[in-house]
Amino acid sequence: MNKQISIQEAVEEVTSGSTLALGGMTLYRRPMAFVHALLERYLQKNQPADLTLLAFTASLESDLLVGAGLISKVRSCYFGMEIFGLAPMFTYYANHGEIEVIEETEASLALGIRADIAGIGFMPGRAWIGTDLPKLRPDVRTVIDPYSGEELIAFPAIRADVGVIHALKADLHGNALIGNNKGIDEELSGASDFTIITAEQIVPELTEANLISPYVDAVVLAPKGALPSSCHPHYPLDGEAFLTYTEQVSDPKSFKIYLQTYLSKYRPVGPSN
Repeated sequence: MNKQISIQEAVEEVTSGSTLALGGMTLYRRPMAFVHALLERYLQKNQPADLTLLAFTASLESDLLVGAGLISKVRSCYFGMEIFGLAPMFTYYANHGEIEVIEETEASLALGIRADIAGIGFMPGRAWIGTDLPKLRPDVRTVIDPYSGEELIAFPAIRADVGVIHALKADLHGNALIGNNKGIDEELSGASDFTIITAEQIVPELTEANLISPYVDAVVLAPKGALPSSCHPHYPLDGEAFLTYTEQVSDPKSFKIYLQTYLSKYRPVGPSN
C-alpha cells in the first residue's frame, strides 16, 4: 500500500482540540517542515486551534506553534533551546498564565506512553514517590503492588491523536529509518491514532527500519525537513538560526515580526503532492 501524501494533506489531519505529538529530541530531527505547513494553514484558515502539545522534549518547532497561538496545553519534560537559551514564547505565555502546563517528567511521559502501547490504563512506577509532584497532578494516583504491598505511582496512559516524526529515509509502505538518536519516537509511533512520517528521502522499499509500516499511516517527502535543527548525517544544526530566534523574539510583537521571516526562509523543499 502506497502511503505517500502531500504535506498539505498531512496537516489536514490535525484538528482543533486534538493532541499533537512531535518527535525528535532536543535540537535534533525535529519535524520543522510539518510545523511550517501547519503554521501556514493556521494563518490562512485560523485552524487548528486549542491543541495539546505532546513532546518528550520541546524546542523551536514547538515554540513556533505556541507563539502563533495554536497551543493551549503543553505536556513535556523540557521546553527550551539548550545552549541557545530559553524558549521565549513558551516562557512568555506560561509566565502570563495563557497556556496550561501539565507537569511531566521523563518517567511520567515514558510510563504513560508505554501504558497506552500495552493497552492498559496506567503503568506503575517508583518515580515521584516522596516528591510534591502528585500535588500538582491530582489526576495521577497511587496503587498498591498486590505482591509486595508497596505503594507505587500509577501513571495514566497517554495517547496522541496525531504523531509526527521526521526520518532519514522512508519507503512508500511506511517503514522508516530515524538513526541512533531515537528519543521516544519508536514508542510514539505506537501511541498515536494517526502517525505521519516526514522523510528526507522516500524509496520504494526499505530492507531495514526503526519504525514499521503497521504503526505508520502516512509518509511525506520533506527534504531538509528538520532545518534549522540537525538531521545527522544529512546536515548539521544551524546554530545561527537558533541564536537569531532567541535574540530577536521575546514577546508576541517581536514573534509576529520574526514569523514572517521564518515562513519565507524555511519554506519546505520539494513537490507539494
